[in-house]
Amino acid sequence: MVRIIFVLVSLVIGFVVNAQSLEKSLLWKISGNGLEKPSYLFGTMHAVCEIHFDDNITKALDETSQLYLEIDMDDPSLQATMMEGMMMKDGITISSLMTEEDAIIVDTFLKENVSISVKMVDKFKPFMISSMFIPKLLECPMQSIEMELMKISKAQKEEVYGLETITDQLTVFDKIPYKVQVEELIKTAKDNMVKDKAEFKKMVAVYEDKDIEGMIDLMDESENKISTDFNDILLNDRNANWIPVIEKVSKEQPTFYGVGAGHLAGENGVIKLLRKKGYTVEAVK
Repeated sequence: MVRIIFVLVSLVIGFVVNAQSLEKSLLWKISGNGLEKPSYLFGTMHAVCEIHFDDNITKALDETSQLYLEIDMDDPSLQATMMEGMMMKDGITISSLMTEEDAIIVDTFLKENVSISVKMVDKFKPFMISSMFIPKLLECPMQSIEMELMKISKAQKEEVYGLETITDQLTVFDKIPYKVQVEELIKTAKDNMVKDKAEFKKMVAVYEDKDIEGMIDLMDESENKISTDFNDILLNDRNANWIPVIEKVSKEQPTFYGVGAGHLAGENGVIKLLRKKGYTVEAVK
């Protein structure tokens, strides 16, 4: 009986601990479970107006000896591989997935906002075209947190690596129906990015507040079907794939990991997945 009670109490405690809200922080220290030195996990936002690394982030970069981003942005073959992976498979084109009326609307929108026509990008994955609008969503000169992290790592003569390849990342958008991607592109064009800008503004505010759980909530509430209906493909599956890499690399040497902040929180986020593996993952404030 005592053993049964002990097991039940342990299960309850485990459930409570797992269900606890994560603190507001973008920087997390990974230690324990046999690691000789701690590594650090940092939530980035791929496009921002300003970049400011506080003392904790600078210290974490100083204490680690290599940088891991989602992909190796220092790879000389990156651009060529990216160009190959941007194309839709099986000869599918964007114009074949929309009506003539919608094609005219999208074509006009593209010409006005990114100075290209549908014809020029007809074979591109629609999501890749949508990414071209990010500077317009910011409404300021775009800066890259990842590029700034790379700059610091290079100054420290440290190597830059990727948790996945650019091919892995681009293949994600073959798993999301092209038709759905096109529908979202049409919505953006018809709305002239009004809703996209509103959602992006909220996301920036939540990021600046370091509210990583709030970022998950915003993605769940989004009107964009790609964010809401394909969460496993975009986040959870990739998070799970990253864990063995993080474990192996962190045992070899202290590492600074910079990944999109949306990957950190949630039951299937990187933080809780590492905790389930036995690591201590704690907010650095």
